Amino acid sequence: MNLISYSRSLCFIFAVSLASQVTAQVQPSELPSTLDVNGAIRYALDHNYSILQAREQIKLQDGVLVQVSSRSIPNIGVNGGYSKNSSAVSTSYPAETSLYSIQLQASQVLYSGGGVQASIKAAKFLRDAAAYDLEAVINQSLLQVRTGFYSVLLAREKIKVQEENIALYTRQLEDAQNQLRSGKASNFEALRAEVALANQQPGLISARNDYRVAIEQLRQVMGVPSSPRGTTSAFPDISGSLEYTPESYVLESAVATAHDRRPELLSLQARSQSGEQAVVQAKAAYYPSVSAVGTYEWVGLGLAHGSNVNNNGWVVGLQSSWAIFDGRATEGKVRQARSQETQSRLGLQSEQLAIDVEVRQALSALEEANELVGASKKTVQLALESLRLAQARYHSGSATQLDVLTSQVDLTVARTNELKSNYAYSVALATIHKAIGAVDITVKN
Repeated sequence: MNLISYSRSLCFIFAVSLASQVTAQVQPSELPSTLDVNGAIRYALDHNYSILQAREQIKLQDGVLVQVSSRSIPNIGVNGGYSKNSSAVSTSYPAETSLYSIQLQASQVLYSGGGVQASIKAAKFLRDAAAYDLEAVINQSLLQVRTGFYSVLLAREKIKVQEENIALYTRQLEDAQNQLRSGKASNFEALRAEVALANQQPGLISARNDYRVAIEQLRQVMGVPSSPRGTTSAFPDISGSLEYTPESYVLESAVATAHDRRPELLSLQARSQSGEQAVVQAKAAYYPSVSAVGTYEWVGLGLAHGSNVNNNGWVVGLQSSWAIFDGRATEGKVRQARSQETQSRLGLQSEQLAIDVEVRQALSALEEANELVGASKKTVQLALESLRLAQARYHSGSATQLDVLTSQVDLTVARTNELKSNYAYSVALATIHKAIGAVDITVKN
């Protein structure tokens, strides 16, 4: 089984490093002249809008972490004031004075019932959750890019099948016209061959339209913007093919791998741990808080006669507060925090069940696609042989033109089914990689 080379820790570091590289205004990169699936992935990692938004969530949680950590370090501030009063409102002597004061104050929380430490831990867990969320978005986005790229390949190959099909019908028409001129066939057979050829044109037109639509859908999931005037710029040539690369998985090990790797589960685990710290933070209000405070003050008293009195000095001490009874507000906050923690645990269990089902469905789809690939390849071989025999018998006079046309239709259907089977297998393979959390962020040049 071909799994991804990068470990969980490297994927996590990659997700975090991406968050530090994004800018508010994304500048689109220039696309290469030829685009393969790895190039599409590389471009999407830098331009897919879902990925860019998830990176910003990490920045947001970084800001929250800095904010809550501020209570664990000394806080320093300056206060100042100046006043001057007239004799009419003066209560001091002499009658007219001016007063200024400047205070430099530092405070440090010494004890808060564990609330400060709990809030910091909770913020760290949420920051980790945001990084796992980014990894989950990358997972989903890469699946969309791969599926979109395979859709383009499928649409392009359908065009080739339709063109080959029209070429077959064109040769059949030419053959019927030649036999008509030699007297070996009737005008009806030539007319029927001409009608059969005309009936193939809508299929080619639809295939070309499907290709254009698939290109635009790939452009969207990659994050390729339109030109400034809203027109669609030229898209690179697509290289690659729908290849069949068999892989096998064991259900039990696939489920176990998903439980270990899926970033959605790791994110919910981090949020559950954050919820545990939120309960501790809520309970901290039951206990007193104690802070050390130090102040240095400058005070000046200006007198009307030109003299002044200046005083300065420092004050240190402790400040404490304790809500002995707050109307059960703290009890309410604790109940809320416990309920949120329980909801997080239930959400984690629900996601585990959903991922189990997702892995089973992905493996079932992979098995189905694998069987369809084998059956379709064999059908194409049979259809080719059937068409060869029908043409040979028609030229020898032992088969009708209808036999040849029917064989051509069968070959077109068989080739189309083979393409669809290869596409379904490629998508199923990408889906199982996403289902078990095998994040393919390493691409080969």
